[in-house]
Amino acid sequence: MELNHDVIDTPPRDAASVVMLRDGAAGLEVLLLRRHTDSAVLGGAYVFPGGKVDAADSSADMLARLDRAPSELQPRLGEPGLSPEQAAAFYVAAAREAAEESGVLFLQVGADEIATRSADTCARLRAGEPFAALLAEAQARLDTDALAPWSRWITPRRPSVMNKRFDTRFFLAAVPPLQEARHDDFEVTEARWLTPRAALRQYQSHEIDLAPPQIVGLLHLLQYRDVAHAMQDARSRPPPLIVPEPVETGDTRVLCYPGDEHHPVPTRALPEPVPTRVVWRNKRFEPPQGFNAFLD
Repeated sequence: MELNHDVIDTPPRDAASVVMLRDGAAGLEVLLLRRHTDSAVLGGAYVFPGGKVDAADSSADMLARLDRAPSELQPRLGEPGLSPEQAAAFYVAAAREAAEESGVLFLQVGADEIATRSADTCARLRAGEPFAALLAEAQARLDTDALAPWSRWITPRRPSVMNKRFDTRFFLAAVPPLQEARHDDFEVTEARWLTPRAALRQYQSHEIDLAPPQIVGLLHLLQYRDVAHAMQDARSRPPPLIVPEPVETGDTRVLCYPGDEHHPVPTRALPEPVPTRVVWRNKRFEPPQGFNAFLD
């Protein structure tokens, strides 16, 4: 993954992503999907399921299929400037993209029914059928309570690894019972369930590629014992806003986050010991002290 040095003046595009979790034999596991190498956004990289917010995500038909009124969802994002409908659209986009890319549905019709219908519903969604119509046909509602706002990342005007900007709301979610992730084999070519430690080790050894939000997100996930701990933490605080600040130190590229001495926001956005910067070394972004300080 090569660095991008271009300055982009266009406003960031609204997007949503789901950090999908489960408890495994070795501890907390997270789902990573490999984007198709021909993808215009992070081609070949391993990412959390997600994508752009569409106009239909805030349509009246779609909002009618939510388990919560938009006015209840808006405060959860901690963004007073959003209308209730705009806030609800991020929940819809997160769930829709998760269904399209991973085959996992966050619906309220009972676990058995979800597991039975998930493959067919996701296939039809991938084929272009409206999400709202599919939910109405299944007499299901979108389970927004399953999605816990976790963080908000805005791509800086000088992005690090791509030529597009996004304003992404990340949600934590436990995989519903009886469902299995099945990637679409179109936008996504591989799915891996990994502990955060294993994922970072694979990135460190050049087995997989990751973008900075995923790297820092995995470092954050190291702090959680299990899914319940992660979800409780996400629900206990407003999601932090993170706008990376690129800094050139000689020939070294550094990305600084809130709380770093070179970031304009002096207060930490993420808890210690998550680093306030990552450094580009050996074609990898890593904490200044290296990954081993976190993974040993």
